[in-house]
Amino acid sequence: MTTNPIFHELPSFTSINLAPISSDENEDWLHPILEIFRPREEVCVDKKPKLYLVPSSFNDEFDPDFAPEPTSAKDLPELNEWNFNFARNVLEILAGRRQPSQLAKQCHHHIFSELVTQSGSQKEVGKIRKIHISEPVDGVCETTVTVRFGERLKCLILRFEGVDNRWLCTALTLL
Repeated sequence: MTTNPIFHELPSFTSINLAPISSDENEDWLHPILEIFRPREEVCVDKKPKLYLVPSSFNDEFDPDFAPEPTSAKDLPELNEWNFNFARNVLEILAGRRQPSQLAKQCHHHIFSELVTQSGSQKEVGKIRKIHISEPVDGVCETTVTVRFGERLKCLILRFEGVDNRWLCTALTLL
């Protein structure tokens, strides 16, 4: 025996009422118990780029108060012009047409001493063909300069680090 009435005919529907769907995104969280499960909104705050640079020290020891301070690339001079001028000056020093002391403040003292010993080692001033600039980390610039010396092509490799609010050359090699 059942308590449900038995229909001999199927019921017929003449109209369908659709409830409007709410566009309120908080509607699912109106119950006080569900409030604790509501996902938290992530607030995006514009942060300064992190510096991962640890300035090259070449085993020099510094007093912590006077140690070199890394500087972000956005606080330093524009790289394209800086690289071109520095590479041109280095090529003139290598040819003996410029005094190395003009780049003393732009080079680490170990690099500067190497530049002084190589001064005048080339017979002519090389002509810059192409400059390739790479910034692997904020505050670091690695540059490859293709240079023509007469019929030969050579490569000048430079590394600059943003230290104490200026670009400082920490590697210089002519291949």
